[in-house]
Amino acid sequence: MNESPGWASPGSAPSDGDKPGVPRPAEPTDQSDAASKWSKEQPPAAQWTAPSGQNAPSGPPQQQPAPNWGGRPQGGGWGGPPPAAKPGVIPLRPLGVGEILDGAVSTLRAHWRTVLGITVTVAVISQICDILVQRYLMPAPAELDPNATAAEALNQSVDAMRSSLVNSAPTFAITLIGTLFTTALLTVVISRSVLGRPVTLADAWREARPQLPQLLGLTLLLPLMAAAIMTVGILPGVLLGGGAGIVLSLFTGTAAFVVVLWLMIRFSLASPALMLERQSVMKSLSRSAKLVSGAWWRIFGITLLTIVLTFIVSMIIAVPFGLIAYAADDGLGGLLSGQTPEFGWPFLIITGIGAVIAASITYPISAGVSVLLYIDQRIRREALDLELARAAGIPGYGPEQSPDTASGS
Repeated sequence: MNESPGWASPGSAPSDGDKPGVPRPAEPTDQSDAASKWSKEQPPAAQWTAPSGQNAPSGPPQQQPAPNWGGRPQGGGWGGPPPAAKPGVIPLRPLGVGEILDGAVSTLRAHWRTVLGITVTVAVISQICDILVQRYLMPAPAELDPNATAAEALNQSVDAMRSSLVNSAPTFAITLIGTLFTTALLTVVISRSVLGRPVTLADAWREARPQLPQLLGLTLLLPLMAAAIMTVGILPGVLLGGGAGIVLSLFTGTAAFVVVLWLMIRFSLASPALMLERQSVMKSLSRSAKLVSGAWWRIFGITLLTIVLTFIVSMIIAVPFGLIAYAADDGLGGLLSGQTPEFGWPFLIITGIGAVIAASITYPISAGVSVLLYIDQRIRREALDLELARAAGIPGYGPEQSPDTASGS
């Protein structure tokens, strides 16, 4: 008797459950008369078809339920495994690059009221603060003397760079706070959309609010870490001075940039880990490093692609609004003459509107890719798809079928 489930090889001995009286080919008694007992014309092996089982009915074959191994429903018959469950914006299986980007855009479409409510509100408040800072707090940009010598021009460039960094500090702080709130709220929205559940702005705020202090610490820690590494890399060349100092700063600064890039990708999943696992700052950094380990280049490529796409979208929106702002403020004559224009209220308001529109589109995509990358890595390493399927209430993923995977998350 063949013990394989749902399979009986052609010409095998009957099982105990076979009905009597069924004609079967005569069995050879010994090897000498084996050839005389069997017909010489046998169908080729390629024409044999697998029976559906023992005692199969005479009607059309029916698909038998396949055994469940490890909590995952398996495919039956010859069709392979069934398609992955998709309760929300992504299928519950390891994701490709296109599926991650599509999931981020699908979240924007499926929950557009909540997503736009978050991004537009944060972007409008951020742009108002930024416009007020640029109008009343930032000094006029320093003008370079075209007749200066090479040494004087270098000093003027360094002073202008230092002034730009100081002047951009308020804008950076405003952007940081805006990113904090959008990241926290959109992480909750995207995690709900994966399960196919509705979410309101009030629900997102209620779930995200307890983790805001930890997220603020993480949001401040990563830029400070990057700035400290870059400072350590450039400082020796600055202290040395001269041509040798410039060359040294170039090499050490490049090495420091590589280190910063490696760390930023390594810790890129810390924010969703902090929000969705309710982790502390340091544990979320460790969690991100564990999930990124062995997949650094893949996550770097997807992150870089997302940055390029969001930059292109931002430019498509910002360039027309910038030209309109120039034309409405001082005309295009100052732009074509090469003189530094003095931006007024029309320019700041129109460019601010373009920035709000761009942020409303790019923020959800960036946050969605980050959260879906985190979910994808956990599916690949920890079978999170089983827990997500159970949480979504999909039949066939009950805990009684896979008790050993209940702690997969």
